[in-house]
Amino acid sequence: MNEKAYDWSLLEAAAHDPVYVTTNEELAAYCDHWLTLPMIALDTEFQRVDTFYPIPGLIQIADDQRCYLIDPLEVTDFEPLVNVFNKPDLLKIIHAGSEDLELFNHTLGALPSPIFDTQLAAAFAGWGFTMGLLRLVEHALGVQLGKGETTSDWLRRPLSRDQEVYAALDVAYLPAICQQLTTILLEKGSLDWLMSESIDVLDNVIDKDPEGHVYYQRFSQVWGLPPHKLAGLRDLTSWREQQSRKRNVPRNRILRNQTLITLIERWPRNSLELSRVPDMRSKIIREDGDTILEILANAKDSAEKNPAEPINRPLPIIWNSRLKKLKAISRSVAQKRGIAPEILLRKKDLDALVRSKELTGEYQLPPALCGWRRELIGDALLAQLKQFEQ
Repeated sequence: MNEKAYDWSLLEAAAHDPVYVTTNEELAAYCDHWLTLPMIALDTEFQRVDTFYPIPGLIQIADDQRCYLIDPLEVTDFEPLVNVFNKPDLLKIIHAGSEDLELFNHTLGALPSPIFDTQLAAAFAGWGFTMGLLRLVEHALGVQLGKGETTSDWLRRPLSRDQEVYAALDVAYLPAICQQLTTILLEKGSLDWLMSESIDVLDNVIDKDPEGHVYYQRFSQVWGLPPHKLAGLRDLTSWREQQSRKRNVPRNRILRNQTLITLIERWPRNSLELSRVPDMRSKIIREDGDTILEILANAKDSAEKNPAEPINRPLPIIWNSRLKKLKAISRSVAQKRGIAPEILLRKKDLDALVRSKELTGEYQLPPALCGWRRELIGDALLAQLKQFEQ
């Protein structure tokens, strides 16, 4: 990481007079400057009320001198910014940036790399898990930020003075906080863990299931469905996912999750029965009713031709006490290392570890527990699982 100390008070003042970027030429010029720096901070403001994909309203950047507000409603050529994103020795600082990364991936077709997520870093530093920006800035710098414009319309033009300052302050403090956290993590020997985790964060942004074929696995409450109903749930959910993306509307604008489950439970066979399903919108019945009924009617054939993978059933009750012991191992190590226990052992990773024996005949660490976590808790968890069987 770079050695230059970022003056947060300078950037705080700069946030009250941000540089507004509205032309391709301006963006290209500033990108040339950013390419010479060791780090920049990134954030976005967007709207996502009636759409599947976020609509960008603003892209904020802070460098070593100024805060910049890039207007995506005016700028049309983002190739220079993509070049900034792709520069491997230019660190991009974000805070709780999963939605920002999703926006970049969809809108620009690129992800900033490498990244330093200050929320993630705070967890490794032992400051707290899922720490919000307001609390982080106060903890690190003693500065209290207002909530001001959290519900603003970021697509409205012109932006108000308060909106501009609020947006600029979202990035103004991040370089100094990044440096503070970097020093702490270097002393703790955990900076490499953070950077490894950051690679996984970027990987998780990439959509692995654009057709929605495995989305149904999230409906754990109906794990015991017979094969034809399981296939029906899978195929209905996949259809909803594809239509949500194609029409750019939220999933629940087509079918709510509970409506999907009710459809599988009631299994309507005609338009009248479909109309009696609670919360079925008349517009969906009118425009998509035949498709929904066809998916259900074809579910048996679908199950025979392409059986749906079963949804994980709840673990037996004996695992209630066993999971507590496994979590205790993680909490003890996290306390000794001074990191948030939630970042050391995530629920999904623990569940994958416990269920691995069903798939392979023996307990195996999932990929997330094979990296830096293996030495800390992975082997200890495996040892404890073996003791359970004795």
